[in-house]
Amino acid sequence: MRIDPTQLTLADRVIAINRVAKVVKGGKRFSFNCLVVVGDGAGHVGVATGKAREIQAAIAKAVNRAKKELIFVPLVGTTIPHEITSIFGAGKIFMKPAAPGTGVVAGGSVRAVLESVGVKDILTKSLGSNNHFNLVYATMKGLGDLRSKESVAKLRNKELSEV
Repeated sequence: MRIDPTQLTLADRVIAINRVAKVVKGGKRFSFNCLVVVGDGAGHVGVATGKAREIQAAIAKAVNRAKKELIFVPLVGTTIPHEITSIFGAGKIFMKPAAPGTGVVAGGSVRAVLESVGVKDILTKSLGSNNHFNLVYATMKGLGDLRSKESVAKLRNKELSEV
């Protein structure tokens, strides 16, 4: 199910900007690729990359793509419902729910994604690669795999009071 970005008030945040060079006959041709996260702080988040000859154009492309790739993350109060480990490429991230008042204990790129979702209390650990792109996509994969207590009970055809 696709989420309509026009119904949400999304804020975008640039995580990384890289200058890349293509070597041509006359020298080097530079362009920029950037990684952007958009979120409403209430469980909706999207991540995408954009590439263009100018930074502003690359950011605009990334924001438009991120709005198309929105996912909904089930939250329990100010944290996530359960702990999860997620892998994307060589990036591996471990996320664990935390007690209220703990804050977001996460590295730069992972922190940006979690704050855009609206998570206020979480413990994370980056294992493996520290590449921004792989860590962000591993975080998104983990957030997408989260299940609420209600959805698990529904899958098992049980009432929530039995769980």
